[in-house]
Amino acid sequence: MFAETWQYAVTHWEYLLQLVVQHLQIIAVGNGIGVAVGVTVGIIISDPGRSGLADVVLYLSQIMMTIPSMALFGLLMPVLAGLALPSIGYLPAIIALVAYGLLPILRNTYTGLRGVDPAMIEAGRGMGMSNRQILFRIKLPLAIPVIMAGLRNAVVLNIGIATVAVVIGAGGLGVPIFRGIRNFRPDLILSGAILVSLLAVAVDVLLGQIENRVTPKGIRLSREQQQ
Repeated sequence: MFAETWQYAVTHWEYLLQLVVQHLQIIAVGNGIGVAVGVTVGIIISDPGRSGLADVVLYLSQIMMTIPSMALFGLLMPVLAGLALPSIGYLPAIIALVAYGLLPILRNTYTGLRGVDPAMIEAGRGMGMSNRQILFRIKLPLAIPVIMAGLRNAVVLNIGIATVAVVIGAGGLGVPIFRGIRNFRPDLILSGAILVSLLAVAVDVLLGQIENRVTPKGIRLSREQQQ
């Protein structure tokens, strides 16, 4: 079985590379939009005066995570068709990935911002900083490790979910997996599954390196001392 998988990968490496690129494109766009929406909403609901709104938003996000991916794709198709938008292919896949990746990013942004030491915020106010300056110079830099952890969870989660998007014609690494299931070809299934796993590990390692670079030096040193 593994010999057949290796043989298929060697003889079809250009095709598999094309599928990897398609998979990465879907992930990049879906999670890029998820970061923009999740961080923005997380900043809004992290205001202590909006705790009620935060509970509602986080609760709705958690409900979204309970919907099976196949069911969500099935629900999106008639909705998009009714709006005269493409109901199969790229668009519904992106919408689904944004929905699934939103909770980890949103929750971690909210948690990270609410977890900033109040003394740091008061020190900023004592220096004459405005709320905007406190957000961008104190809160967000200190919350970066928590936000990045949410982003890493969202990306790894969506790399797996994106394989199911092949059922609506989105392409990606789900193509050999589902083709192998239909044709009883373990080599195709393993080729797609192994590439998905390797891609998830590689992206997580890359994001970990980015997290180390963007994390303030003081927090990074403190974390290393604790380890």
